[in-house]
Amino acid sequence: MDVKEAIEKRRSYRALGPVEITDGMVKELATAAQLTASCFNNQPWKFVFVRAKGSLEKVHGCLSKGNEWVKNASLIIAAFARKENDCVIKEREYYLFDLGMAVSAMQLRATELGLTAHPIAGFDNEKVRLALGIPEGNMVLTLVNVGKKTADLSGLTPQQAAMEPGRPPRLALENIFSMDAYDEKLAVKPAR
Repeated sequence: MDVKEAIEKRRSYRALGPVEITDGMVKELATAAQLTASCFNNQPWKFVFVRAKGSLEKVHGCLSKGNEWVKNASLIIAAFARKENDCVIKEREYYLFDLGMAVSAMQLRATELGLTAHPIAGFDNEKVRLALGIPEGNMVLTLVNVGKKTADLSGLTPQQAAMEPGRPPRLALENIFSMDAYDEKLAVKPAR
């Protein structure tokens, strides 16, 4: 699978089935993040890969309502960073951008491995930090939920199940970029 195909196949499915997460898979995902570009090569990201039943249950207790489907993930990756560990150039804090790029690389590698990697924002940062022993001052930006796509939609809400079969609509290309100067078409918001 080439990069273009991985980008096209990548989807944030919620209907996850169990899959054995091997040490080799963990290393592949971590290596994808490790090789990602970052401001001045600071590599501010850190990850806790959670796959033991007891540890998964601790993270499950930190989820927001509506994210019950996460309990079917075989692996949850807590992705976090500290502002002080990366570039701050005037008002631009690069640690969140760099962490996002590393998570994106992991998502693409997971896709190549036949897995689904779905990052979420629906959790309590402080509870996750404490549950996993992550030092104070770190921002847990996302939990990446990893599993195998399944046709079983029983763990989803009706709204989530309705969204599962097709890729959510994307903005038209003319609404995401312009050439040489800002164009008002970029102000279009996606339908929800």
